[in-house]
Amino acid sequence: MTDAGTKQSAAPREAPVEQLDQHRAELTAYCYRMLASPFEAEDAVQETFLRAWKSFDRFEGRAALRSWLYRIATNVCLDMLSGRERRARPIDLGPAREPLEANLDTLPEITWIQPIPDTHVAPAEGDPAEVAVSRETIRLALVAALQHLPPRQRAVLILCEVLRWKASEVAELLETSVASVNSALQRARATLEERNLSAADTSLSVDEADAELLSRYVEAFERYDMDALTSLVQEDAVQSMPPYDLWLHGRDDIFAWWVGPGIGCRGSRVIPAPSANGAPAFGQYKPSPTGEGYEPWALQVLEFAEGRIAEFTFFLDTDTLFPLFGLPPRLDA
Repeated sequence: MTDAGTKQSAAPREAPVEQLDQHRAELTAYCYRMLASPFEAEDAVQETFLRAWKSFDRFEGRAALRSWLYRIATNVCLDMLSGRERRARPIDLGPAREPLEANLDTLPEITWIQPIPDTHVAPAEGDPAEVAVSRETIRLALVAALQHLPPRQRAVLILCEVLRWKASEVAELLETSVASVNSALQRARATLEERNLSAADTSLSVDEADAELLSRYVEAFERYDMDALTSLVQEDAVQSMPPYDLWLHGRDDIFAWWVGPGIGCRGSRVIPAPSANGAPAFGQYKPSPTGEGYEPWALQVLEFAEGRIAEFTFFLDTDTLFPLFGLPPRLDA
């Protein structure tokens, strides 16, 4: 009787699990836009589900399950952001500098926006239009711009501009007035416009990236052929390498780094990774000092413009990012 009672009381608890999990990808995308870290976004979603599971018996369908989950997720994110400095890209912290090793300064992990695999926020089986929007609205430049907004403005902009909620729906979620939502939205839009960005912008997605261009890039990079790379990289391209705050502006400075302080990358192998933030990504492995195989060095995320590479971001935190992207811990010779 005790066992039967246990099973009966457990049944209502088991039922919501699948219902909640159906919203995991979109909630992860939302929390990532708020927090700029895939690991913090995962924590936020787990906390959202925990709170929802604990109070599901009191939910009673008084609101749509999706809206209720977004309300919980928003509160979780606002709690996590309380009193914390915003995450950023190196390009947001100061001017470009010369390609000199002396200009390298390491900042803590909490400083940086981290990449997220597209598969975490836009499952391949999803509606193609929704998948495209998910990718376009997690690109690094937009996520970085969102971090300039106060947390509640950030939530308003994402809910209104990205998720297309009505102002009245956002007001109900945030327990405020429609006028307050519209005011916050106006201020958030103005902040993004100052950075020449809009949450409604679209960019070249990974699916539209030229497969031949990517193949030529990998071949040229593995040969470390600067002449071949010249035709693939924009003259005004930029490069950054978190956790270093140094960033470089211009193809000449980028190549000066590659053949100067970055010469250790010569002889690297580059393998495809799941696309990151709507952009092509690769795992880069440098030759091992022992001469046996290759060791992880960077997750490369490439941005395109006008048929050329416009931005390189080399994320060097391979201990956490390579497992996240399913990349092997090393490559054999």
